[in-house]
Amino acid sequence: MPAKMIPYNFPRRAENAMRTRASEVLDEMRSRRSCRFFCDDPVPRDLIEKVIEIAHTAPSGANLKPWRFVAVDDPNIKREIRLAAEAEERQSYGHRFPKAWLDALEPIGTDASKPFLETVPWLVVLYRIDWELVDGERVKNYYPGESVGIAAGMFLMACHQVGLATLTHTPNPMKFLREILGRPINEKPFLLIPVGFPATDCVVPDLPKKPLREALQWNAAC
Repeated sequence: MPAKMIPYNFPRRAENAMRTRASEVLDEMRSRRSCRFFCDDPVPRDLIEKVIEIAHTAPSGANLKPWRFVAVDDPNIKREIRLAAEAEERQSYGHRFPKAWLDALEPIGTDASKPFLETVPWLVVLYRIDWELVDGERVKNYYPGESVGIAAGMFLMACHQVGLATLTHTPNPMKFLREILGRPINEKPFLLIPVGFPATDCVVPDLPKKPLREALQWNAAC
């Protein structure tokens, strides 16, 4: 059955107000960095729920929301995740990663040691759901990769906007995240995201961003 249609209550801003807000958001997001040194200061559960709720507003194929957010603050589970992640990372840095990949990572200074997975107050694991069981039958989700990618981006932006640091961590393979957290076979780990506050002595790489002209092309009439 077609959905009930309702008016789109979308207040339109004046152009100058739009430009001002765009500049403000750009300045805010330019300060976002991937954080690998967290303190253990607590973050309230309701705040984590709120930023996940923001991400949950993301558009998705056929509005099926093909994702699951699992938020972890249990120290024992965080340690289990750290040990499993580091085991995979040792394999990756030891022989899985090609030299070109290791060369690309060198300026960032990463290695197989991931103590932040225990220090940070929250680990948020985002899963991609390609299909669901409905009345015993598999029902396909549409565009799950694209949908989950959008939700992930909105989650990262929401965290930064409210004052929380994050990291997109992708130990590969990530099957252990399904096993440790007891998720069903149709949920595929997509991102492991530490969320919290930077340590007082936190440093980040001072790396230039790709110029916008290399990421934007105009095919305009004027």
